[in-house]
Amino acid sequence: MKVGFVGLGIMGKPMARNLLKAGHALVVHDLVTSAVDELVAAGAARGASAADVAARSEITITMLPDGPEVEAVVLGPGGILEGAQPGSIVVDMSSISPIVAQRVGAACAAKGLGFLDAPVSGGEPKAIDGSLAIMVGGEQAVFDQVLPLFDALGSSTLTGAVGAGNVTKLANQIMVAVNIAGMSEALALATKSGLDPEVVFNAVKGGLAGSAVLNAKAPMVIGRNFKPGFRIRLHQKDLRNALLAAEALKVSLPFTSLAQQVLMSLMNNGRGDLDHSAIATFIEDMAQVEIKRS
Repeated sequence: MKVGFVGLGIMGKPMARNLLKAGHALVVHDLVTSAVDELVAAGAARGASAADVAARSEITITMLPDGPEVEAVVLGPGGILEGAQPGSIVVDMSSISPIVAQRVGAACAAKGLGFLDAPVSGGEPKAIDGSLAIMVGGEQAVFDQVLPLFDALGSSTLTGAVGAGNVTKLANQIMVAVNIAGMSEALALATKSGLDPEVVFNAVKGGLAGSAVLNAKAPMVIGRNFKPGFRIRLHQKDLRNALLAAEALKVSLPFTSLAQQVLMSLMNNGRGDLDHSAIATFIEDMAQVEIKRS
């Protein structure tokens, strides 16, 4: 399958590599030329622009920071709509506002293109090993055409019409943020009480408190490893989008609001590019304790 990929950041680059490994012909583009060089060395073709990538592809994937970047790359000058052939498909795998996803999808439909919004969860480790959770919005027939690509990247679920993928992703991000915050408070309490947080983690992970978030993030906090698999500033962006969607729907999200404020505080303290497990450092600062191995 001829596939285009625009956006080779911390998530996009390993995702593109997995498409190459699965045998797909890949054309790539990114503003960071070193990322493009890496993929070209691995067997991809170089695209001169988003329009050029789309003109050479049956399916064009975007993986970008937020809605404004998606609209610029798909709808703007030199963008995907300029190059895409009628009948081709655009798949936006960025985490953006559902309203923006619907707007981009409508513009694609007006040009005779299929469109899916398909944000992912799992961070860099799961992007690398091809086990992302992919939450998809769009038509069943379009989803079926793209499924072989999704299978190379992880496991996918069609959740509803265009925009539903990003609503599902926002729900996911709320659960992850609140889970990390609760874990951080629990381990801070244990550490301040004189316990080894690693022992406490091992004691509770097999019980009801156990979760994929706990298993992934507690060892990072305890090992003082905040190398970004998913950056705080990106999680803050997701919670902002969740709160905007909630406001439009008149849904109260008090814990999401608190988590978003914590993330904003961390960004203001220069920690926005740390992994979101560094939510723990906000709790540590207040408790005057460091969660680490005894």
